[in-house]
Amino acid sequence: MENKKKKKDKEVINPLEKEVDKLNKELETIKKENEALKVEVDKLKNDYAMAYADTENTRKRLNAEAELERKYRIQSFAKEVLPAIDNLERALAQDTANEEALGYKKGVEMIYAQLIKALSDEGVEMVDVLDKPYDPNNAQAIMVEKRDGYESGIVIEVLQKGYRLKDRILRPAMVKVSE
Repeated sequence: MENKKKKKDKEVINPLEKEVDKLNKELETIKKENEALKVEVDKLKNDYAMAYADTENTRKRLNAEAELERKYRIQSFAKEVLPAIDNLERALAQDTANEEALGYKKGVEMIYAQLIKALSDEGVEMVDVLDKPYDPNNAQAIMVEKRDGYESGIVIEVLQKGYRLKDRILRPAMVKVSE
């Protein structure tokens, strides 16, 4: 009887062992798939982080470029207007003897003042170099002259005014420097 029971137990256990082996193999396959999926998830997380960082860097760069564009939007217009301002200053420097010329001069003064104010409102200002040490960043030396009462390298005359837009030089001043 015992043999019969053993045989019967074997018959029951044998298929169970096969089923356990099958389940263990499936478990190993699932573990391998799980590991592969974990590696893929890590790769995707890394790719996502890189794409996010690239997007953020692009956004920051575009914002910085847009800010620079806003900051210096007037630059090309201001460069175009500077010769007209020079001509207005020349007109204002002329002596006016008669009443009619005095009226024209007054009109030119008003136009000049409006242009200077409009440019000033946009951040354009004249570069003050007269009686200061020559700085090649702000001025261009056209002439050198020995003059009493001035040290060497001092701007003694401004031949053409220079202008700056915020922190950029639009046009350097053309100057005469002491020798």
